[in-house]
Amino acid sequence: MKRVVIVRHAKAVPYGYDDDINRKLRQQGKEDAKIVSMALKEDRVIPDLIISSPAKRAYKTATIFAGTLHYPVSRILVEDELYEGLTTRDFIEMIQNLPEEVQTVFVFGHNPTVYYLVSNLVKLFNSDMPTCSTVGIEFQADSWKEVSARGGRLIFQLMPRLYK
Repeated sequence: MKRVVIVRHAKAVPYGYDDDINRKLRQQGKEDAKIVSMALKEDRVIPDLIISSPAKRAYKTATIFAGTLHYPVSRILVEDELYEGLTTRDFIEMIQNLPEEVQTVFVFGHNPTVYYLVSNLVKLFNSDMPTCSTVGIEFQADSWKEVSARGGRLIFQLMPRLYK
């Protein structure tokens, strides 16, 4: 079984759009990332691999999760297309090329891309993806090569507001 955990970056500062890639997290965003990552830790949802957008707000969210989940920050893979936007087909191709020893991959990105990815990886998604929303998708697959659009099953969606 293969699992993809898709995370929208935590709440960022509401300014700096002229240099969007360098927008930082707000203090609330840092706290939200800690809360959600602690919930994952309690549920023993641990990454074998973390992939992040290069944008500061997404990467910082990934480092907070990594710290909580005891994943080495130095091993976070940065994927430019997660910032630039990628299609579901491109995302699946990226996933299908993961090493087979990886069972659970965490992917940190941005809306609207993360919303579209979740919507296209499962049969039915009736929610939204607010900041720091974290969605777990499970594929009944022994190999990443078997992962396909609409082939996943939504196993959880965590949002900071659920813990406040």
